Formats: sequence, structure tokens, C-alpha cells
Amino acid sequence: MSRVLLIEDDRAVREGVTLALRRRGHEVEAAPTGDAGLAALETFRPDLVLLDLMLPDRSGFEVCRRIRATQQLPIIMLTARGDDIDVVLGLEAGADDYIVKPARGEVLEARIRAVLRRAAPPATEGPVATPPDAEIHGDLVIDRGGLLVSKHGADLPLAPSELKLLLYLSAAPGRVFSRQQLLEHVWEHSYYGDARLVDACVMRLRTKVEDSSRSPRYVQTVRGFGYRFGPV
Repeated sequence: MSRVLLIEDDRAVREGVTLALRRRGHEVEAAPTGDAGLAALETFRPDLVLLDLMLPDRSGFEVCRRIRATQQLPIIMLTARGDDIDVVLGLEAGADDYIVKPARGEVLEARIRAVLRRAAPPATEGPVATPPDAEIHGDLVIDRGGLLVSKHGADLPLAPSELKLLLYLSAAPGRVFSRQQLLEHVWEHSYYGDARLVDACVMRLRTKVEDSSRSPRYVQTVRGFGYRFGPV
């Protein structure tokens, strides 16, 4: 199973989440502070981070931004019920998803599996075929087989949700997808009906792929309907 780094200052929550994940086969390293969590990134080398937003030494937002500055591993926020502003700020800081505390073990497991699928290369059966030529969309080059995106020859550091969203939209240029459709296919939990995940991810993606996020060329808004890729 996966290696999960849990950064959570509440001892009861920390112990409960650790126990629930270990029972499901995950290897868990728990850190009570932001600094301890950042240090554990180098020694534990997790596949995923579960990050509380309210930490005693530095905010979860800062920790999220610090992680995103050097790594693109999946980050799921842990947030108290009703903290809508914190959720939005956390998503804007670079989190891939969020879970409201207290969370049942099956909810944690489902969200972890979903976000890890976004970060994993597509499964193949039999011999690996020679990958097709990379797709060229204006200044963007998208290599679906290698899960790489570059612009002007430089690789773009896309977080798992940003990459999967771009791959999904660009697979059907010009087609408009609603937020609900994107939640279902990219985040895999449309029953939550949470458009904030989509909007925050689009905003982050635009800062990386667009020349001007105010006049997007690639990830375009269709008011009243949703988003589309291009046409470029």
C-alpha cells in the first residue's frame, strides 16, 4: 500500500487516523507540527501527505506551499467542518483535495485511492507500445504516455490534480465540461458536488500554462456551463 505522511497537531485525531490507515495496510509517519512534517518529507519519502490546516508552529497553508515549491506529490487537507474559507485558501495553496474531520476510515481510504490514481501512470497490459508523438497545442507539448507537459521546452511542475485535469480537458479540445463532470472524472467523487475543487485547480493550472491567466488561451471558461480546452 502507500506511504502516508500525516501532519496533525491534535493527538486524538493523529492516533485515530494513523490506526485507521495502518489497519488498511498503509505505512504511516505522523508529525505533530509543520516543521516536523517538512523534515519527515526527506526521511520518510511519502507517496501522499495528509495535512491539517491549523498547526501550532506554522500554518498548513505555508506547509502546503513549501511542499509544492519542491515536490508535486499528492496533498489532501484535513479541515474542520464549516471552514469554507480555509478550504478555498488551502486549495489555492496547492492541495489536491480535502477531507472534513472527523473522517471515517472508509472515507480516508477512498480519497487516498482516488488522489493516488491521479498521480499514477496509466496501467498497461502486455508489451508497452511505442508512445505516440507528443501532442502540440500552441506553445504546450503534452506527452500523455510520459505524463509530462512542457511549454517553450521547459517542463511544467504540475500537481496530480492539475495534470489530470489538463489531460482530461485536452483529450477533447473544444468540448465543454461542467464542473460536475470534471468532479466525477478527475476527482472521482461528484456526489459531494463541490465546485471549489475544480475552480481552484483551474486557477492554479492557468498560472502555469497560460501567458496570462486573465486571458486564458488553453483552459477557457464557458460562463454558465463550465470549462473547455482551446481551441488554441
